[in-house]
Amino acid sequence: MNARIGCLLAAAALAAGWVGFGGRGIVLALTAIAFWLLLQFGRAMRVMRRAAHAPLGHVPSAVMLHARLRRGMTMLELVSITGSLGEAAASERPSSAYCWRDAGGSALRVSFARDRVSTWAIERADET
Repeated sequence: MNARIGCLLAAAALAAGWVGFGGRGIVLALTAIAFWLLLQFGRAMRVMRRAAHAPLGHVPSAVMLHARLRRGMTMLELVSITGSLGEAAASERPSSAYCWRDAGGSALRVSFARDRVSTWAIERADET
């Protein structure tokens, strides 16, 4: 979810709580906000725990990953799809590009701008 939308929803919940129930409504809204944040944190921890047990930069099929990518994905969404952390690729900034390879030798390089997927390119293995 977009952070701005999340902040607006939290503010709306606080305002609705205040208007509807006063101080108790604020407490209810804060409880709901804390619960939502814990759910998001738990999701991130599950994805990272699964990725920690997978080989670095390995995917079953780089071509299938290439088909599922879209501009604007976050790193958490990408790691959730791949099931592993990407291998840092050589670039201007050390953390702006990552590479995933499959057993057939194909590789997918994904570049990030403002912490979102911006470009990607697939390098297929030679078919000889």
